Amino acid sequence: MKEDSLKDKVVIITGATSGIGESCALAFGKVGAKIVITGRNQDKLNDSKAKLEGEGITVLAILADAGVIADNKRMAETVLSEFGKIDILINNAGISMRALFEHVDFEVFHKVMETNFWGTIYATKFCLPSIIENKGTVIGISSINGFRGTPARTAYTASKYAMNGFFESLRTEVMKKGVHVLVACPGFTASNIRKNALTAHGTAQGESPRDESKMMSSDEVAEEILNATLKRKRDLTLTTQGKLLKFLNKWMPGRLDHIVYNQLKKEKDSPFH
Repeated sequence: MKEDSLKDKVVIITGATSGIGESCALAFGKVGAKIVITGRNQDKLNDSKAKLEGEGITVLAILADAGVIADNKRMAETVLSEFGKIDILINNAGISMRALFEHVDFEVFHKVMETNFWGTIYATKFCLPSIIENKGTVIGISSINGFRGTPARTAYTASKYAMNGFFESLRTEVMKKGVHVLVACPGFTASNIRKNALTAHGTAQGESPRDESKMMSSDEVAEEILNATLKRKRDLTLTTQGKLLKFLNKWMPGRLDHIVYNQLKKEKDSPFH
């Protein structure tokens, strides 16, 4: 597929007021797609909408919480009412966490699963009929954590493993209906997700424990996702580190346990200090 094949396609991106989500909105919008963005903060939605419209992109902004069933139903109904169809759904809304499991409140675990996993289920469920009708695409923005668990991120890892399993099953269900399912695993990306990561008791971490300047930018990730969509790829794993982790976890998982532990121990304010 060529970039112009996305002209006038209707693309929904959940959690698109910053990071990878907003970058995807720009990338898909610049090749002519009609963009729908969602978010939980009206001011941030307004800012993202203005930024996209400043690039000449057609955009509809919907205030919606990914973890709420009714919000997802309303989102799909609003898009169908406005544009008459849904071609591509990018399940991007997500939150992270950082705390040892023994200290994590159940509410934190529930919140991460509700947004990352259930949010994906809800949005996909309500958008899928139109996507099937249009032989469109469902994309899950997962993580290397969906293939390799990391300590102090048990809830995040669980949510991404669940996402990956869901999409693997769904892909097989819809592959004869012309629907494309892509699971994108960006690896560490410079975004707000670590700053907004939840602590053991649900407050925002506030500061990233990693050097964001050395990470892949969200704009670079969005371009890779756009190209993978055009090529209708099955999986997309980004960064050398991400690909290496997947390889090592398959062939030497025990050794990788120690490598991952030692890496986390080096992080700023590591729970293993």
